[in-house]
Amino acid sequence: MAAGSGSGEVLLEVDGGVAVVTLNAPDRRNALTPGMARELIGLFDEVDARSDVGALVVKAVGRSFCAGGDIGTLTSAGKDPAEPAAYEGMSSIYDSFYRLGQVRVPTVAAVRGSAVGAGMNMLLATDLRIVARDARLLCGFLKRGMHPGGGHFVILSRLIGREAAAAMAIFGEEVDGTRAAELGLAWEAVDDDAVEDRALELAARAAADPELARVAVGNFRRETVNGAVSWEVASQFERPAQMWSMRRSAQG
Repeated sequence: MAAGSGSGEVLLEVDGGVAVVTLNAPDRRNALTPGMARELIGLFDEVDARSDVGALVVKAVGRSFCAGGDIGTLTSAGKDPAEPAAYEGMSSIYDSFYRLGQVRVPTVAAVRGSAVGAGMNMLLATDLRIVARDARLLCGFLKRGMHPGGGHFVILSRLIGREAAAAMAIFGEEVDGTRAAELGLAWEAVDDDAVEDRALELAARAAADPELARVAVGNFRRETVNGAVSWEVASQFERPAQMWSMRRSAQG
């Protein structure tokens, strides 16, 4: 790939019109910190600024795609979620996957290992998902004693419907990659070592005409993303409930 940018924890490379953003914090299973989230937002801005880019792949290093929000960040925020620094930090994490959902080119998540909580939100924010057959996909918020955040109910249910979303988000059901594809949570489940190549193959097709790809995906999202409330509004609905649940856990 061509030379890229980003810190050690977040990387951006561009080759042949395809941008690849890599989560590279395997020591904490790519759990998002506020700093990492802000860097992701910056890289997504870089992608949008490059007219030669026609698609984006998001992938990760290590045994997890993304384990959610960094536990230290969540614990600290739980002590006083409304404290300015804690509020800003959590906002950065929310903003990172919301910003991914607004990237101007078609986006593909290449998912190996586990995706939990905010990690689920990250893959749900993309236009298409390629997952390993043995991937572990788990909402996981209630298991941690937290209310879901980031508009989770909306972006999950718009893919898999009310029943499956309830099973995963409320009742804690975990699905593997094969089941995810059956539910419509992913386009395809493949062997672990084939995930990234397949995602890049699909991205390259869209990236062959970057200008057309940007116009097409913009209209695709306008025409297909429906729901009782918007993702943005759902994020605001969920935030006070999640803040309450975090404070309760910290005080318990």
